[in-house]
Amino acid sequence: MKHQQKILILDFGSQYTQLIARRIRESKVYSEIHPSTYPISKIKESLPQGIILSGGPMSVYDEGAPNISKEIFELGVPVLGICYGLQLIASHYDGRVEQAQNREYGKVHLEISNSDLLLDGVENNSIVWMSHGDLITRLPSGFIVTANTENTPVCSISNSDKNIYGLQFHPEVAHTRQGMKIINNFLFKICKCKPDWTPENFIHSTVEEVKTKIGNKKAICALSGGVDSSVAAILISKAIGDNLICIHVDTGLMRKNESEKIIKMFEANYKLNVTSINASELFLSKLKNIIDPEIKRKIIGNTFIEVFEKEAGKYKDIEFLIQGTLYPDVIESVTVKGASSTIKTHHNVGGLPEKMNLKLIEPFRELFKDEVRMIGYELGLPEIFIKRHPFPGPGLAVRVLGEITEERLEILREADEIFIDELHADNIYDKIWQAFAVLLPVQSVGVMGDSRTYENVLALRAVTSTDGMTADWYRFDNSFLEKVSNRIIRNVRGVNRVVYDISSKPPSTIEWE
Repeated sequence: MKHQQKILILDFGSQYTQLIARRIRESKVYSEIHPSTYPISKIKESLPQGIILSGGPMSVYDEGAPNISKEIFELGVPVLGICYGLQLIASHYDGRVEQAQNREYGKVHLEISNSDLLLDGVENNSIVWMSHGDLITRLPSGFIVTANTENTPVCSISNSDKNIYGLQFHPEVAHTRQGMKIINNFLFKICKCKPDWTPENFIHSTVEEVKTKIGNKKAICALSGGVDSSVAAILISKAIGDNLICIHVDTGLMRKNESEKIIKMFEANYKLNVTSINASELFLSKLKNIIDPEIKRKIIGNTFIEVFEKEAGKYKDIEFLIQGTLYPDVIESVTVKGASSTIKTHHNVGGLPEKMNLKLIEPFRELFKDEVRMIGYELGLPEIFIKRHPFPGPGLAVRVLGEITEERLEILREADEIFIDELHADNIYDKIWQAFAVLLPVQSVGVMGDSRTYENVLALRAVTSTDGMTADWYRFDNSFLEKVSNRIIRNVRGVNRVVYDISSKPPSTIEWE
């Protein structure tokens, strides 16, 4: 198989690390993120075109601060250090890093003093984004200063002989006006990358890889009906054909009539071997009286595997389970990043049992949602399907806050259907990344027909995003919110109050649990 050229990102805990990866992929170059502890032997094996050292929250002189082997700088591979990464370079080459008198945060003007390949074509005095409390006070040996700001005398450095570069500012954030030019200079002028990270190439390489891995064996695909699992099913079927058995599990946690719609759609449009299992009683019984969201997710993850392994026992030669797991799921569930913390366990990542009889294949484990959608387009899936909003694997279990009962699920299904229906009616569904209703474990006093009520509070959530890693709340017209609220309260028995969530991610997550 042809070697996939890549940029390797070593993460030291920066909040922007995922953004670096996204920016590189936007330029059609593949990038991978690994923790700062990634072994030098693995780095050599992966043959990267270039290495990026990310920012991080610590200071290089702090006790226990993450470090790297100096061998990284001796591989003959171009290196770019950003913020903390720059300071690591300085510390390895006899520079000095000290705490700044004034922490620099926000937009500043970049004054270019020496030209190099990294800053080639970048306008002098352009805006860049700073976020640091340390400064280089002695230039590392063999390097030159290429730019400064008013408060940062060493803002950009380079050693063209060793192909090592460093930036104190963050080129990956939108606030750095010419950040993409700087990133592209590193990719194409310094690392000599080719822009070949495309949906077509991904499909071809994945099909070949899966053919080799699975051979003539069979595989089960967890087909939820969402974009990720559906695109995964179509992709894997190109590799192994009828040896792919797609299983849709009705967990009892789906939206209104969703399981029926999913099965009809696949039977009508695709030549896939699809089996539907109603396991709602099993899931709901295991979730009875469970309130903690982490426990909910782990129960659902374990139960999914139980169901699939039981079904796999009905077939011969099934060894693999296909899942549509995405990069953000992995990032939020496990500490794949240097100093980053687990945000929540996704049922299909951290919720899986430690011992499984089936081997996992996750073709999109390194992809973001918009990249999966592009692959879906390339595979010929209909636009109306590809544009569907994300739906969490645990389903309504993480949208019914508190105890899960059939009654509370039914209330949420009815309210959610009204909300989504009105989004389509007003032609704003496609402007929103994700929209849904959340049933709160809160009741409030109301008045209906001159009588006092004491019923449930329902929250509406709608956000804009590109990858789910960051998100902003959608600004509805007040008239739209009024219409949805009135319709829900009039038609959904058990709800007497509707609220709208106006928090962004971060600090909030998109889902409430």
